[in-house]
Amino acid sequence: MIHVLAVITAKPGMRDAILTEFRANMPAVHAEEGCIEYGPAIDADGAGSIQTKYGPDSFVVIEKWASMAALKAHGAAPHMAAYAAKTRDMIASRVIHVLSPA
Repeated sequence: MIHVLAVITAKPGMRDAILTEFRANMPAVHAEEGCIEYGPAIDADGAGSIQTKYGPDSFVVIEKWASMAALKAHGAAPHMAAYAAKTRDMIASRVIHVLSPA
């Protein structure tokens, strides 16, 4: 199994617009072979001092894939290219962590 944590930081005030496009793309991603989990997450409220927040312009994509081949196919999928084209000008930065279970 492959885990992915992608930290997306939007240009100021653009996070909701990116999330709208992201959610519209989710059914196509969920239908991909090898997709186990794929969804966005934002800072939770009420965690107190234990939490280090990402902030109002960021979200994290939490992904699980059956294999590295499935993840690579996801990255090459036409719907991902279309999503990237729609959101490119809204994103300030993107950091992707690809992980294996320890």
